[in-house]
Amino acid sequence: MGQNPYATILSCSDSRVSPEFCFDEQRGDLFVARVAGNYLTTDFVATLEYAAVVLHTPLIMVLGHQACGAVRAAINAVDNHEQFPGHIQSIASALAPAVRAAKNMPGDRFDNVVRMNVIRTVEKLRKQPPVLSKLVAERKLMVAGGVYNLTTGKVDQVA
Repeated sequence: MGQNPYATILSCSDSRVSPEFCFDEQRGDLFVARVAGNYLTTDFVATLEYAAVVLHTPLIMVLGHQACGAVRAAINAVDNHEQFPGHIQSIASALAPAVRAAKNMPGDRFDNVVRMNVIRTVEKLRKQPPVLSKLVAERKLMVAGGVYNLTTGKVDQVA
């Protein structure tokens, strides 16, 4: 049995946020890469490139979510200089730019950081050389972002 996903999802690894359930899709419909905090690393860029080039998915969706623990850790690291054990600190450090970027935004700070993290990741993916930026420029790939609401079960597009 092959796969023919119509979209690639970069999602948080939170157990409450399974992209197949968020979008009411079946096995084989989505190509999913998951990491706490849905942020980019070289390995995730390579995974997303694979989906775009080999599987020909025309869409990458960066999916953040309400009440993200990785975002909470990043806020605590930036605001309270909290340090986390082992490699957990690397997640907080990777999300710190979103925390700083959302600092003066009106509204709920936590929700703003979740959205800003998605927006920043979408922007990075659209400009990611050499593969993704070329596909975006050629209009063969769309990169979008959304935030999953745990209460309503809906995804709100933010980028």
